[in-house]
Amino acid sequence: MSRILSAVAWPYANGPRHIGHVAGFGVPSDVFSRYMRMAGHDVLMVSGTDEHGTPILVQSEREGVSPQALADRYNRVIVEDLVQLGLTYDLFTRTTTANHYAVAQELFRSVHANGYMVAQTTRGAISPSTGRTLPDRYIEGTCPICGDDGARGDQCDNCGNQLDPMDLINPVSKINGETPKFVETEHFFLDLPALANELAEWLGARNGWRPNVLNFSLNLLKDVRPRAMTRDIDWGIPVPLMGWEDNPSKRLYVWFDAVIGYLSASIEWARRQGDPEMWRLWWNDPAALSYYFMGKDNITFHSQIWPAELLAANGKGSRGGSPGSFGVLNLPTEVVSSEYLTMESNKFSSSRGHVIYVRDMMARYQPDALRYFIAVAGPETSDADFTWAEFKRRTNDELVAGWGNLVNRTASLLHNNVGSLPARDNLEDIDRAALERSSNGFDEVGRLIGIQRQRQAIGEAMHVVGDANKYLADTAPWKLKTTDPERMKTVLGVAAQLVSDANTLLAPFLPHSAQKVHEALGGTGIFSPMPHISEVEDLDRPDRGYPIIEGDYSAQHGTWKRLDLVAGTPVPPPVPVFTKLDDDIVEQELERMRSES
Repeated sequence: MSRILSAVAWPYANGPRHIGHVAGFGVPSDVFSRYMRMAGHDVLMVSGTDEHGTPILVQSEREGVSPQALADRYNRVIVEDLVQLGLTYDLFTRTTTANHYAVAQELFRSVHANGYMVAQTTRGAISPSTGRTLPDRYIEGTCPICGDDGARGDQCDNCGNQLDPMDLINPVSKINGETPKFVETEHFFLDLPALANELAEWLGARNGWRPNVLNFSLNLLKDVRPRAMTRDIDWGIPVPLMGWEDNPSKRLYVWFDAVIGYLSASIEWARRQGDPEMWRLWWNDPAALSYYFMGKDNITFHSQIWPAELLAANGKGSRGGSPGSFGVLNLPTEVVSSEYLTMESNKFSSSRGHVIYVRDMMARYQPDALRYFIAVAGPETSDADFTWAEFKRRTNDELVAGWGNLVNRTASLLHNNVGSLPARDNLEDIDRAALERSSNGFDEVGRLIGIQRQRQAIGEAMHVVGDANKYLADTAPWKLKTTDPERMKTVLGVAAQLVSDANTLLAPFLPHSAQKVHEALGGTGIFSPMPHISEVEDLDRPDRGYPIIEGDYSAQHGTWKRLDLVAGTPVPPPVPVFTKLDDDIVEQELERMRSES
């Protein structure tokens, strides 16, 4: 058994999340975590809403509410959506907790004490008309490296290089279109060059990463320079140093504090379990493994900035140093990044109405239909396109006609002809071969999930479904009821086991239906556990409350091996597992998009 940290990217709390977001961080992390729990590993899956930074501030001013009120609203929306999707967080929290402030500030102090956080005078952008600071991400222009017109003041998403606003060609403010004015300001910079050798050594030892992630990460080492970790803004975590902490316009950079959330959420989880030091089992034990899940626009912060922060806190760069109060913290075992999901061949855009939010999807369709599409056709290693026509086809042809039909047909034959699960006696070669092929699926599907090849994994699981359908067609038990009823029972007993095997293989991907299939074969208890929302008080500020996602995932019956069915178990009348989609849903959804754009 291994201890495994599933560190899931923090959704930004400036609006509801759309299906492109959860295709990157949500479904892949949950599939992996569910599988690892079923395989017997001790998983800690943490995340929360990212609630600092300029977008929150700008939007709150636009709506006439406080930044905290805006974050509160969307924190709850996101929590509700992720629970509906079935994401099994041990703790989903937020970055505006007192616990997170304390952990982020302590890590900053450790990095600073080791000499890797250096104060420098630089030039910052301000709005000529208002005199207010313009954060890097709110300045756009032409990238001086690749020539892309949509580069931001902190990074070019096209080529992946870090930038400063002054690097941009023809920079303009995203807020009002002005050309920014650059003035002197002082900030703390993370000394990445002093950590470059250690970063290169760590990245060079990464084996088995998705090639798109590793190649991108290695490419970042070609242009390593100090990176500002504070900002001129009044919404965020105060800089915890004498002469800085009382400055109302200096705060920690949102990306500095957001990645620390993985650590602070683990600490909050341990405190809520009544064992405040338990988080160390996942963070200080070198044998523990950690996997970070996100979309590709976050690779820089997880394969360069966050590892650099950890190395600096551990005192592992060229400046030396010693670990702080958190001890020696583990670096990521793997950064698992997906590419982009587009929609009907265009990027998601909330402002243009070219978007479908998670809650709207959940209101109209089954959560497992979306999870299936993301798993089988999502942006694992290359960009993928969500179309309503393909969503309907995948749902009807593969989920309903393939997997759902196998379950319903088998359950119906069992209920109507036997009434319970029959014993698998007097097996013939065709029966043994079918059971062996099904059993072999556990090693292969598990191996593929474990190495982050989820599209291949669900493909293999669906091959098991196809084999089971073929077995049922070849043996035709419905023809044996009058000619050889004992043989019919054997065949149906084998078919039931094949369905059960396939259900286990698909459970990490399709947890809602997995519970239904378990019950369709007479199973009881929790086969596929679900998360729930708890209303809690801030551990250090009892006057503040907020919702968290948590769950008890230890009592599940589903484990990563064949669940041998018990002969004589009553089989109830079958109930359809999946809902077939009407032909007109494609035009309905396209028309909805047109009307909202």
